[in-house]
Amino acid sequence: MSALQPVRYTITPADPAAHLFEVTLEIDTPASGQRFLLPAWIPGSYMVREFARNIVWLKGECDGVAVKVDKADKHTWVLGRVAAGAKVLRLTYAVYAWDLSVRCAHLDATHGFFNGTQVFLRVEGREQAPHRVRIDAPVGVRGWSVATSLPEAAGRGGAKRKGFGWYEAPDYDALIDHPVEMGALSWVSFEVRGVSHDFAINGRHDCDLARLAADVARACEAQCALFGDAPPPFERYVFMLTVVGDGYGGLEHRDSTALLASRNDLPFPGMKDATEAYRGFLGLCSHEYFHAWNVKRIKPAAFAPYDLQQENYTRLLWLFEGFTSYYDDLALVRAGLVSHDEYLALVAKTAGAVARGAGRAVQSVAESSFDAWIKYYRQDENAPNAIVSYYAKGSLVALALDLTLRAKSAGRKSLDDVMRLLWARHGAGDGVAEDAMPGIIREATGIDVTRLLRSATEGVEDLPLEKLLKPFGVRALWQAEGEVPYVGAKLATEGESVKFAQVFSGGPAHAACISAGDLLIAVDGLRVKAGGLEARLTRHKAGDQLRLHLFRRDELYETSLTLAAPLTTTLKLSIEAKAAKGAAKLRQGWLGGN
Repeated sequence: MSALQPVRYTITPADPAAHLFEVTLEIDTPASGQRFLLPAWIPGSYMVREFARNIVWLKGECDGVAVKVDKADKHTWVLGRVAAGAKVLRLTYAVYAWDLSVRCAHLDATHGFFNGTQVFLRVEGREQAPHRVRIDAPVGVRGWSVATSLPEAAGRGGAKRKGFGWYEAPDYDALIDHPVEMGALSWVSFEVRGVSHDFAINGRHDCDLARLAADVARACEAQCALFGDAPPPFERYVFMLTVVGDGYGGLEHRDSTALLASRNDLPFPGMKDATEAYRGFLGLCSHEYFHAWNVKRIKPAAFAPYDLQQENYTRLLWLFEGFTSYYDDLALVRAGLVSHDEYLALVAKTAGAVARGAGRAVQSVAESSFDAWIKYYRQDENAPNAIVSYYAKGSLVALALDLTLRAKSAGRKSLDDVMRLLWARHGAGDGVAEDAMPGIIREATGIDVTRLLRSATEGVEDLPLEKLLKPFGVRALWQAEGEVPYVGAKLATEGESVKFAQVFSGGPAHAACISAGDLLIAVDGLRVKAGGLEARLTRHKAGDQLRLHLFRRDELYETSLTLAAPLTTTLKLSIEAKAAKGAAKLRQGWLGGN
């Protein structure tokens, strides 16, 4: 099979009201038994999602004559018998797109969005051939444009800038790593080190586009500076944002990112100081942008290459997601978008979130990484007791390593040096071995952190943040979570009742044999309605015993619950005015000058 024969697709928003994309796939010189597969998961979101379930129908024809295409398994189709010397096979199929997330596909009368993993069948054996796709506009719709980092096709009429038409990729792996947004988009552009960056926004908003572009550009420059003097590793980058009333998420791609955010997260005209929500959104943009280096190019050996038909196991997601979660906010403070105090508050918030989870005492971040496929992305009512986040604790591991390296070298070496070595050695995508990090850190810095790294990633002990932050003139103080006695559960509402949504291991609700899903009816003989329990608890103190009446399913039962003192899981970080000599210099080297 000649590598020069391209695989060709056409994708059309055929029926926005029914949320259906129609896709046509063409290949030359087909043979009987040719297999076509749709990925089962998307890189960056580590759960098998079975995208093939959204293919509504599929039919084939060869040289204008209908041919049989049989389903071989849940995500594989096999071409039936075709004549010798057949010239062109055309498969046409419909994809249901009604998942408003960054992982799948969504289509209605207001916009269309898709990831290639959701819509483009892979032609087995032809993955390395050029792939071309024509993106069509919905019939009768005006004012829509296309946002994608896919290169425009040469020699096929191409696509008008931000328009519909032909695009191309060198192979299948590249094709599915460039999501597409279409609709009545708002655009703003900026440059970072001579490279064009586009921000395309779908949805109603009052965003101050000029401020958004200026702030995101500063964060991007801070990320680039970490890796040296070179421009970023792409010719163009695209931020694609879908604005909703309530939502948050992002997914990285090699030259772009798909984002979902609340319109209240965006800067509005006349806004002076950045709101907490806007700082969070800048952190999201920074996180996904850093992934252009860390995950999309520097990646685990288990992902080189991806096998998109089944799980790809690695114990290193704490490095690829956790380190990215560390550098996303660090870039904001280095760019001057948040102050040192604001940054320390963000670190404290992360540390508090980790401390509140009982799962941190039973699962390491290496185990969390390996089990992401069945645990992190499939959380249930017991998740807080069984899971630690490789994002959140992984970022604290990165913090601990960075502080240790800086303190031991008097500020001459840091985690930045480690990232630069990773980029130089593995930026071409050959993959980082599971056991490589102790040696890489030692080579980059001359410092052996094997014991700390093993304890932090394979163990379940809490990281000694107070000790690590002290040389930087940062005081760490753990405080109680308010004054209301601790129940040991996450509460929700169901109708007019209080519902125990999650029961935390070792807490009062656990000791009282309360289960997730139980409905609280009364406390000490008095009815409790939704939202009324906290007011009742303010009248009590730790050690008080409450008589509870609850429904479990349709059965009423009674139990006694002894209240506990509020947990000491709120961390307050502050800069010490009278810190040891040299602390300010260390801190400035870490966070930048402000």
